[in-house]
Amino acid sequence: MTLAVISTRAGLGLDAPEVQVEVHLANGLPGMTLVGLPETAVKESRERVRSALTTSGFDFPLRRITLNLAPADLPKEGGRFDLPIALGLLVASGQLPNEALNGLECVGELALDGHLRPVTGILPFALATRRAGKRLIVPVDNADEASLVDGLEILPARHLLEVVAHLNGQSLIPSHVFHGAGTPQAETLDLADVRGQHQARRALEIAAAGGHNLLFAGPPGTGKTLLASRLPGILPPLSKDEALEVAAVRSVTGLPLEQDWGRRPFRAPHHTASAVALVGGGGKPRPGEISLAHLGVLFLDELPEFSRHVLEVMREPMESGEIHIARASHERRYPARFQLVAAMNPCPCGHLGDPRQSCVCTAAQIQRYQSRLSAPLLDRIDLQVEVPAIPAAQLTSTQQGESSHTVRQRVQAARERQQERGGLNAQLSGRALDDACGLKAEDRAWLAESLERLKLSARAYHRILRVALTLADLSELKYPGREQLIEAIGYRQLDRMLKRG
Repeated sequence: MTLAVISTRAGLGLDAPEVQVEVHLANGLPGMTLVGLPETAVKESRERVRSALTTSGFDFPLRRITLNLAPADLPKEGGRFDLPIALGLLVASGQLPNEALNGLECVGELALDGHLRPVTGILPFALATRRAGKRLIVPVDNADEASLVDGLEILPARHLLEVVAHLNGQSLIPSHVFHGAGTPQAETLDLADVRGQHQARRALEIAAAGGHNLLFAGPPGTGKTLLASRLPGILPPLSKDEALEVAAVRSVTGLPLEQDWGRRPFRAPHHTASAVALVGGGGKPRPGEISLAHLGVLFLDELPEFSRHVLEVMREPMESGEIHIARASHERRYPARFQLVAAMNPCPCGHLGDPRQSCVCTAAQIQRYQSRLSAPLLDRIDLQVEVPAIPAAQLTSTQQGESSHTVRQRVQAARERQQERGGLNAQLSGRALDDACGLKAEDRAWLAESLERLKLSARAYHRILRVALTLADLSELKYPGREQLIEAIGYRQLDRMLKRG
């Protein structure tokens, strides 16, 4: 047989479209031509495959070889096509039966001695293979990751010889079963470690219950980072499908999955991070921090120290829940449904309003520092909470607050009430928000008067309603009342401190 077709898949972000590796042998001067929009690493596979076949004891066909990666208009990247190309050459030259590859897909980079090296993005590949109803041959180092997909037979191999022996029926490769990712590891960061800061703890619970974005403002050393790091521990656990979504993003970036399987992501990029690092992109678009924080928490410490441009590019994905990266020849979409928690000092020196130390900043410096945060960005943060310095006696106290487990139970119950309405409170707007709140006429009038007296904006009005609705869910009330509205207004204190309408 002089023609062989092997099934594999390309890696385009979180998609894995099918690619047919077509191998044709013809008479003529020996040579190999590779077509089908391959990039440099794919073109170099010709030399890797040639060496792997010869060192493994197979005959390399000394004929005119044409390799086509179809469809031709789909970009092909990386060394994942080495194994399919090698198997295609063996089938086309009669060293391997064609029917042995029926119902199979394969992927893997070849070393010069025939060993298989792992590739990135194997989880989206495995998900697509399961949808196609086929089995999958992978390098042994990718087997655990691929086996996270239920209902898919994984055949792990260390060497090209193992694959050929399996396909010839000489020595079958046993299906891989991975038992190490059944349940997520226990959360080690407990909310009970936080001393004092009762309002900030309460705000953290509200943020977790309603999916609200949260901003902590206060002097250095008051526990803002400590509080933020405890948020994933009070969020409900990920479902199986959600865990696969999170793992798929990590897979395409080459990050290990086993350690954090099933846990809510917590990403804390440094304030020097670029816009590409935060939202994703580059010449070959990759996920950024907002996608790595998908279904988890993105913590931005020292928020005003981030570049204004970097912060502004987050506004659209904060609303849509995904990031769309477009280039001249291709585009990528990555999920970005993250929960933002930010922390900032009230002024450049950090001691504005701090009873322990006097502020040395001028009014102009404070205004310039605070104005780095645009109103549209703050518009997407429902909870803005001041975190003051706590007394030394409270800091050294051995009395602990509620544990993350206790708070998580209330958060989960509140979220179940929201799911009955169709979604998290932080995502409600317009008529859906008004209908969910169901405010009495007297409470609506009181709220209007309070907004006027406190000089709060229309943006603040909708944020107050969302937070009040979450407070009602935590109290197991059908609608928020005056008490919930008063508490929700209390979480708008930074509107005045930051001089935002």
